[in-house]
Amino acid sequence: MRATINTAMKAAMKDKHVVRLSTLRLVNAAIKERDIALRSSGGDASGIDEVEIMALLGKMIKQREDSVEQYENGGRLELAEREREEITIIREFLPEPMGDDEVTTAIDTVISTLGASSLKDMGAVMNALKSEYVGRMDFGAVGKRVKQQLSST
Repeated sequence: MRATINTAMKAAMKDKHVVRLSTLRLVNAAIKERDIALRSSGGDASGIDEVEIMALLGKMIKQREDSVEQYENGGRLELAEREREEITIIREFLPEPMGDDEVTTAIDTVISTLGASSLKDMGAVMNALKSEYVGRMDFGAVGKRVKQQLSST
């Protein structure tokens, strides 16, 4: 994924696409920052793995979605549009998001696989979902659905 991002960044430089280039530089900087934090805490010297990169990209998208909402509430539509453009660029590097039916199936599968039966099992269910479907689902919304499903059993 790092190579893909770097290749896209070089292409953006050649094409003189300013917004795309700045967004990809932000992505690269965030990855490098995580790499440094991992190394300084005694972690893997090669840096964060693909799963962590996808989680980081998901977090960056979530931050930008929050910014869009704040900019729109503040009447700063040009800034909201810039954030939307950045979201589109970052999403290119993530797998296709799951549909509602796929999310439901994934939740049901993980719950049955783990034998989860109460809210005490919610952490284990969420960890399993995050490790398997990182970047493909909104875990804020999924958490509510898992909680609802486990409380009804």
